Amino acid sequence: MPPKRAAAAAADGASAPKRVKTSAAATTATKANGVKKADNKKPAEKKAAPAKKAAPKKADATKKTAATKKAAAPKKSAKAKPVEESDKENEVAAERAPQVNGDKREHDEAAVDAEKRDKADEPEAETEAAPAPKKRRAAAAPAKAPAPKKPARELKVINEPPAQVLDIFVFGEGTAGELGLGSVRVDGKKPIDVKRPRLNHNLKNVVQVACGGMHVAALTKDNKILTWGVNDQGALGRDTNWDGGLRDVDAEDDDSDSDDDDTGMNPKESTPAEIDTTDIPEGTTWVQVVASDSATFALTTTGLVYGWGTFRSNEGILGFNKRVLVQRTPTLIPELSKIKQLAAGLNHVLALDEKNKIYAWGAGQQAQLARRLLERDDTAALYPTGIGALPGRAKAAKLACGSYHSFVIDTNARVYGWGLNNYAELGVEDEAGQDGGFVMRPQRIESLAPYKVVDIAGGEHHSLACTEDGQLLTWGRIDGHQVGQPSESFSEDNTIWDERNKPRILLVPTIVPDIKNVVKVAAGTDHSFAITEEGHVYSWGFSANYQTGQGTTDDIEAPTRIDNSAIRDRKIVFAGAGGQYGIVGALPAGSE
Repeated sequence: MPPKRAAAAAADGASAPKRVKTSAAATTATKANGVKKADNKKPAEKKAAPAKKAAPKKADATKKTAATKKAAAPKKSAKAKPVEESDKENEVAAERAPQVNGDKREHDEAAVDAEKRDKADEPEAETEAAPAPKKRRAAAAPAKAPAPKKPARELKVINEPPAQVLDIFVFGEGTAGELGLGSVRVDGKKPIDVKRPRLNHNLKNVVQVACGGMHVAALTKDNKILTWGVNDQGALGRDTNWDGGLRDVDAEDDDSDSDDDDTGMNPKESTPAEIDTTDIPEGTTWVQVVASDSATFALTTTGLVYGWGTFRSNEGILGFNKRVLVQRTPTLIPELSKIKQLAAGLNHVLALDEKNKIYAWGAGQQAQLARRLLERDDTAALYPTGIGALPGRAKAAKLACGSYHSFVIDTNARVYGWGLNNYAELGVEDEAGQDGGFVMRPQRIESLAPYKVVDIAGGEHHSLACTEDGQLLTWGRIDGHQVGQPSESFSEDNTIWDERNKPRILLVPTIVPDIKNVVKVAAGTDHSFAITEEGHVYSWGFSANYQTGQGTTDDIEAPTRIDNSAIRDRKIVFAGAGGQYGIVGALPAGSE
């Protein structure tokens, strides 16, 4: 098994951290199961209550070893800064919302139990003073059939679902089921360690795909959301419990190769299947799905947002909302309405409404939510909150996220960004190369001012964009060939060098030579994709698990066309990536 790259440097780590490669088997480590947080209830009357028993502590959440190490929380500058408008909005929202911190949520059930015991100890005379009239016993009613689903609320349709059907090709490691090829061989081919693009035989009529860290969501033309991959923390939005693979060994021939036919993966996770729609109103129509590391969100034609899974912070599971640690089935996000677009990073989400207001929620320890978080309430970040107006009151056209940073392209093709910047992933020189470097508030990315940007994407510590005239730009971390630049692109003016005189950080968005007519870009953790107007797809970067689709575990130093027989004559119009896999979508054969 080829070695795998370990997590990139944390924000509080050494300024020039070394990248370590670890075993690919680490990606399959189990995520910790979350539990539902108790509601914050108050007793009906004030009275002395017996001493409360300490509530049992929750078990520490097991961290996923496959997920890249999150950058440590940035240190706040000692210099006083004026309170931003969005900061005031955050404080007001936090005051209005129930102030529920992690400790109090653990003891809520104990408080409720104590209240019940108090009521049980009251003298019976008080309860018998006014006996309630006896009710006539009703005849036993027959068992009721399940209640029909409630119809969707009558809301104005503001979004249109995608209509173009795609053929989906997958490649990469796949041991977490993220390729969606099932758990057994098909036509003699294993569903793991797929070196080059392979048509996914389990996917039909797909119109949109969202790639998370180790799971994937897809929207179909017949209005279904399919999910596959790791479900330890509810990211698939459905039940995937499986008793495990058991074989009748006595019935197998001695020379049978069935051991190699079954990978042992959970077939319910590794095979695409529809989400649980029990709580989805009848008539709901989907238009977009996005995926973070351990959560998935879906947008409807009427601008409502549903979600499931959980968010993780530097300390482990942060929660899905203020009351629920892990949401295992789709539920409405009540704070959002009239939403037009979604984007997701590793553990944060952005939403744009029809009035040009941008909301952010999730983990915000690297400033990716564009607001300061209140230490007294560690769940305040889980409440969708506006980030405030963009500079110059620019109107947003497209949202995009890296692992810990965020971008907006406005209607004039200008770019704004905020979040982690220790590797200049925002294209901002300030604080780049410093531990904990970040940009708190949305600001115009001046280094991109000379260009009209039409698409942009972020990886863990690098970013890329394409321009109106088809140029490809990259910037950020260099050591894994994430930027795909030749050595002559690096100079004393645009690059930070380490003590061994090796280029470490490309500070300025720089044109990649020898690739033209780029119309779309995508990024995984440390690898990237560019699609040209002709429908060709190029990849580069870290490739230890075949995630570049080039058939090798060696890093791909420059953008290289993926040119295998499966997609050679196909027009590629979509590319997406997670930590150790990649996906491309092509127009159906004969429709180009």
